[in-house]
Amino acid sequence: MQILGVVEDTLFVPMLGRIYASEYCPQVLYDKKALELKNKLPSDLIEQKKQNQYTLLASASRSANMDRFVRSFLERRPDGVIVQLGCGLETTYHRCDNGKTHWYAVDLPHVIQYRRGLLPEPEREFYISGDAFVKDWIIKVRNDVPDAPVLVTAGGLLHYFEENKVISLLRMIGQSGNMEVVFDTVNKKGMAMMQKKYMKQVGHADAQMFFYVDAAKELAAKIRGNVKVIAEEPYYRYIPKNGLKLSTKVSMAVSDQFKMVKMIHLKPVSYTHLTLPTILRV
Repeated sequence: MQILGVVEDTLFVPMLGRIYASEYCPQVLYDKKALELKNKLPSDLIEQKKQNQYTLLASASRSANMDRFVRSFLERRPDGVIVQLGCGLETTYHRCDNGKTHWYAVDLPHVIQYRRGLLPEPEREFYISGDAFVKDWIIKVRNDVPDAPVLVTAGGLLHYFEENKVISLLRMIGQSGNMEVVFDTVNKKGMAMMQKKYMKQVGHADAQMFFYVDAAKELAAKIRGNVKVIAEEPYYRYIPKNGLKLSTKVSMAVSDQFKMVKMIHLKPVSYTHLTLPTILRV
């Protein structure tokens, strides 16, 4: 296996969470493809000795939340396209594909290489090797589907980057036609908690985190332009709690009460994109 960097190596964390949920808490998430891949992962990863139920389900809950947003988008826009930034080993396509949607999975070249070894490209899901913060993936998508509505997902990705870099990405998405973006994030208190406890428990205490959002409307103001906040919701609001350990339920409740982790759904449209037709008419 090719050696991955600290941030890229975290791609195993959500896979382990999905496997755990599928085996013990399928009411949260059931991922048949993840179970199929279990025996192909490095054996030392499968033991999960450092993690507890809450940390494992935190990862699975991200996938469950993203599935909900993806399905809702495709119900509204059956002609829509899904782009997954920082796709890692995510298997959303296998859980949510409607039989006609075009999917794009974007990650760094060595991650895509590893992904291909485990998950060969299925029909209508295209792998793009590259930097999520560089416009190449947008050029590829818009060359393929110039006018299609697009939902961009960034699961477990943005925490690791400086705010100005994330804002530049969101502006770039807003300048690229009919695109929406959904991502998970933390507030300032949630970031402190993740760095103090969560990242240590999942075995990545050395992974630095920078980006957080206290309020989506504040982020929208920083992006500038006509940014619509479609949703800002507590992370565990729609996660079934039946059958979970009491400690897990309490941790989820505390997280939601203080909005420590959340899902945000935006439609960023920059002033540049809005005023372009006017400029052309002059």
